[in-house]
Amino acid sequence: MAPRKNARGLSPTPSTPERHPSSVASSPEKPPGPLSITISPEEREIIKVNNYSAAELKNACDDALKRYLSRPVLFKQIHLHTDVRLALGWAGVFTAVATGLYGWKIDFEKSKPGVWVGFILYLVLTSLQTLYSYFVEGDTIFVGRRKTFSKRIITERITISSSTLPVPSSKLSLKPSPTNSPSYSLSINYVQSTSGGKSLLAKGRTHESKEYSAFFDEKGVMAQEVFERWIGELVEAVMEGKGA
Repeated sequence: MAPRKNARGLSPTPSTPERHPSSVASSPEKPPGPLSITISPEEREIIKVNNYSAAELKNACDDALKRYLSRPVLFKQIHLHTDVRLALGWAGVFTAVATGLYGWKIDFEKSKPGVWVGFILYLVLTSLQTLYSYFVEGDTIFVGRRKTFSKRIITERITISSSTLPVPSSKLSLKPSPTNSPSYSLSINYVQSTSGGKSLLAKGRTHESKEYSAFFDEKGVMAQEVFERWIGELVEAVMEGKGA
């Protein structure tokens, strides 16, 4: 039987069911990057430093970076280096105290061997702490890890080191400016893996620097939004494999 025609004499077009995109067929969701985080002004505290102190400038940037990247939706900071240094430091303190009490309670001649053992152990612990800080921890200021689930468990690990690059002698002057300010240098390493680290999905590495004067005004007040945007761009570039 022929299909009925409408008032204009045309046969109706067979209707097809409307298709909605399926979440199952969509690509795995990309882990959120730092630039996707919105921070309200109420959450910020004014940060002010001495522009003539490179140590204060670096410490302020290091602390701001750690606060920014350790937010709940980003990375969970790993404090292994700090824990190791604290453990060695407290072990040295307890050794020194115990040695002192032993030498005070026991006769001097009899306590000599024990005091020497305590003294040598203290030197070993202090040396280990120094060597660990210099050779293992180095300039590392942030180690973060994040686990996300998209059909499989994906683990991300980011390691960031920082340092201060001095002003070239040819640009030295009394007043800091964008052309003669020391620079904040960052080295970022990023690894994305699955199966407990057995399968490597992506990796990236970059090294960038920028003058402190780009983040601090003449009064030493930090422009946190500018700094966080720079950090976010670097981290997301490394996450996408665009790092140098």
